[in-house]
Amino acid sequence: MLITVIGRGHSGTRLMSHTLTASGVFMGKPRNLSGDLLPPRDLYDACVILARHVSWRGGMEWDFSRVHAAEIPPGFSRRVLSYLRSVLESPAQLRGWKIPETTLAYPWIRRMFPEVRYIFWTRDPRDCIIGSHITDDLRDWGVPHQPTDDVRLQRATSWMYHNELVKSTPRPAHWIEVRYEDFVLHQQETLARLEAFLGFPLARIPVHREAIGRWKTDSGKHDFPCFDEALARYGYARPARTA
Repeated sequence: MLITVIGRGHSGTRLMSHTLTASGVFMGKPRNLSGDLLPPRDLYDACVILARHVSWRGGMEWDFSRVHAAEIPPGFSRRVLSYLRSVLESPAQLRGWKIPETTLAYPWIRRMFPEVRYIFWTRDPRDCIIGSHITDDLRDWGVPHQPTDDVRLQRATSWMYHNELVKSTPRPAHWIEVRYEDFVLHQQETLARLEAFLGFPLARIPVHREAIGRWKTDSGKHDFPCFDEALARYGYARPARTA
């Protein structure tokens, strides 16, 4: 069985990676403290190759039709297979990997590995964009968009791009969505869902409730109108806006 965890950086995907490792899943090697499979360069290059097939419609909208219609370039496949070598060559029955940038390559990875169990990890975007991440500035990834030097707007744009890319991609055969907040606040129930999805028992790891709702005391810009639909869809409440 192959398993991967996708979700934008700072979504809390490391919790799932550590859970899988503690449960006997080989998550590749070497890994960093966040549970990311290293080295990432080949995967990063693959993300840039995919981005060349994306068109920008303006604002926070992109056209992914060429991504889904195109043949996967050999250079993309070669780099992904190189990145995943330790996982794919392992004799372990339970294998997987985690790195947030898998999300930027997800449409073609899904086509390369239709049998993988995909765990899509979400988190309130208002918390997700408080901290910096390597994917904040989409210029570094070749993604067409409205450039800005406003760091928080960069992060909001990155969050929206990740979200829209996943939304546009047909669901694989094995797919589950997990909210970071549910994993922290309702770990037993959430792990029961994941165990039913994966078919084997999962370890319980420590979680920290104080990481939830940090945006409520954040002094920077963390809420953007573009988040409205996603907040509603994923079940995140927001205070009423004043006129």
